[in-house]
Amino acid sequence: MEIQHATATRWSISSDELQLHRQKDCLHQSLPKSLGLGHSAIFQLDQDLSYIETRYTPSKDLAVLSRIGDQESRLVVTLGLKGQSCFVGNSGDELVFREGYTAITTIQSSIGERQYQAHKATMQLRFALNKNWLDRYFGEDKTAQLFNKKGMQLLSYQPISPQAMYAAQQLLNGKVSKETNRIFMHGQAMSLLASELSPLSEDKRRDSSRLDQNNAAIAKLARDILMREFRNPPSVKDLSKRVGTNQFKLKQVFHHFFSNTPYGLLLEIRMNNAYQLLASTGCQVSVAADLVGYSHASNFSSAFIKHFGVSPKALKKH
Repeated sequence: MEIQHATATRWSISSDELQLHRQKDCLHQSLPKSLGLGHSAIFQLDQDLSYIETRYTPSKDLAVLSRIGDQESRLVVTLGLKGQSCFVGNSGDELVFREGYTAITTIQSSIGERQYQAHKATMQLRFALNKNWLDRYFGEDKTAQLFNKKGMQLLSYQPISPQAMYAAQQLLNGKVSKETNRIFMHGQAMSLLASELSPLSEDKRRDSSRLDQNNAAIAKLARDILMREFRNPPSVKDLSKRVGTNQFKLKQVFHHFFSNTPYGLLLEIRMNNAYQLLASTGCQVSVAADLVGYSHASNFSSAFIKHFGVSPKALKKH
């Protein structure tokens, strides 16, 4: 394998030169050891949907060169879970994939390089959807609108929703039987995509021009605070102050990016954490209630039943 310098400071390697072998139910693509640690696991969930987990910690500033032909047109949903990378096309277009954000792009044909920083860990999840998949769920007219430009086009860039974050955690950490693993992965992927593809609706796209990157950063920071402090959360007033805005603006930002209110998002975070606790540990309902911030188990049970349609006791028994 021949590895060449792209510049005086960055090493480059073609994606075609990366070591590729089958591992269990996926294809595994690895960086050469001389360039550091890095691999991608590629799962074909169905004939029109693929899922890629990428983890890179290169020992040198690195560029992975790629070429995508016209026949491979697809929409790609990228979740940045750790660190960041940058795609630079031959035409000079640049797209940064940052931690905490979902980027949705269409690719009809593309020649460029994905750049990684030396000694910086990066973890990203990517979902590649071909036109058949989009036609099936969005319709041919909507798909044609999405692919109205050649090359790479950024359609949406927003904070990862809590729903998608939980689905991503399940994909990375879920432990199910070998027989049901593919069904499990497909289900989590579809749940994640249902959440993250919502900005492609007409109303969301019309509103997007009113909300700049600063508002996306506010939404991400507020979401992160609620996900960390859901047991003893700040009030909406205090949360607004901590992210540098007012209550009205915070509610507007939440409605746009999460289709929810701050209290509604807090409820989702608490319920999802409670569900995972009960399903994975079998702890007492009162314990789960306390761990997600409820002083009274009865109030917790009522909220759980309203949210999931099943009681926490029934879930625990199951």
